[in-house]
Amino acid sequence: MKKTILIWIVVGFFFVAGRLLAQQHQQSNTKPVEKTRILFIMDASQSMLGKWQGEEKFVIARRLLSQVLDSIKQVKNIDVALRVYGNQKRYPPQDCNDTKLEVPFGNSNNIERIKYRLKHIHPKGTSPIAASLAKARFDFPNCNHCRNVVILITDGKEECGGDICEVSASLQKKGIILKPFIIGIGSDFRMSFDCAGTYFNAADKQQFSDALNLIITRVLSKTSLQVNLLDQYGKPTVSNVNLQFINKKTGTVKYNFVHTLNVRGLPDTLVVNPTPVYNIVVGTIPPTLINNVKIAKGRHNIVAVSCPQGSLTVKLKTNARVDFNPAVLIRNSNRKKLINVQYLQNTVNYLRGEYSIDILTLPVIHLDTFDILADKKNIITIDNPGIAVMQKNIRVFGSIFHLSGKKQEFVIRLNENNAQQKSFYLQPGHYRVVYRSRFQNQSVFTVTKDFTIQSGKTTRIRF
Repeated sequence: MKKTILIWIVVGFFFVAGRLLAQQHQQSNTKPVEKTRILFIMDASQSMLGKWQGEEKFVIARRLLSQVLDSIKQVKNIDVALRVYGNQKRYPPQDCNDTKLEVPFGNSNNIERIKYRLKHIHPKGTSPIAASLAKARFDFPNCNHCRNVVILITDGKEECGGDICEVSASLQKKGIILKPFIIGIGSDFRMSFDCAGTYFNAADKQQFSDALNLIITRVLSKTSLQVNLLDQYGKPTVSNVNLQFINKKTGTVKYNFVHTLNVRGLPDTLVVNPTPVYNIVVGTIPPTLINNVKIAKGRHNIVAVSCPQGSLTVKLKTNARVDFNPAVLIRNSNRKKLINVQYLQNTVNYLRGEYSIDILTLPVIHLDTFDILADKKNIITIDNPGIAVMQKNIRVFGSIFHLSGKKQEFVIRLNENNAQQKSFYLQPGHYRVVYRSRFQNQSVFTVTKDFTIQSGKTTRIRF
């Protein structure tokens, strides 16, 4: 009997031990749930009392922020807090310590607490923006599995001498916060805030609402996309071109983005619906295609395509001021497709390759083969034109021809309905005008006159 009891005790021990080991193993293989913490920093300085589209700026900001907070009530693993500056001390005098954490992290009903607190805040003071952002490092309690996000809403610039860009860089470098989001109300403060975070300019209520909702979508989305446009060295430095996302199944355009590099020179992160398969048209000249882009849910996706570019400028030999701006037609190397139209003195980027170029001077300058080299300033220089003045007081049928060796090549037809003098910008060279008066009905009355055009000079041809 004692032996049987002992056996059962041993079996029970190993059973319990096995369960405990299994639980420990399961716990060790369970990835901790990441929490997203969003700190809203709200401007309540005196300028927020200003009227904007018929209401006070602060009233609009409070209402739209409250709507966004309502929209995330049911989102799991999110915590929110509110810091306000400019609402404690009236200006003047200036108090650059006027910043306060009104609603800290950690309470389950923080959304309602923030909405309640916003109703009882009245703008009155100055704008210590950098100091408010610096104090944010103490607003986030220690957390090993948290994403810390700052969303700053303001209608003005730093007024206390702080360097918001330096503070932001320091917080990001120490891993305290991610790159801040900044919404500028009313005026465009991009030059002041671009270095500090991702800036959104809200010129009206709708843009403010769109910016807030877009930021929240970005923050909460676990699926993101980065499009690397590679230069000739394989680095993602190409930017500032349109990205057209086309649903491959339906053929409809789902998104348009202008590609951007952030302050660290990295391609911006995009948030798109991961369900469709996309064809992406990159707005280089000519376009670059990225087909069959499948986006994996729940992670950061990166797609890359090579699109090395060089610039092209067509300019005059000298910078004389003339009313002369011919179009420049850029075609592919076999001349079958028109790729772009640019103008004299303009600089445009093109993909590396061979092109055919027509400069619509008189006569037209044809370049059947022109190589655009990557990462180079490709320049075509043409002669400054001269002016041919046709001094006539009769209406004529006629044309101007360019003389090249033994060839007589058509340049332009004269206007038979105009009896007044007419001026033409012509490239330097030898020309011939052939005409007959409208009132002469015999070809024998045809007149031929040769003349020469020099750069920057006027030549008069009398009829």
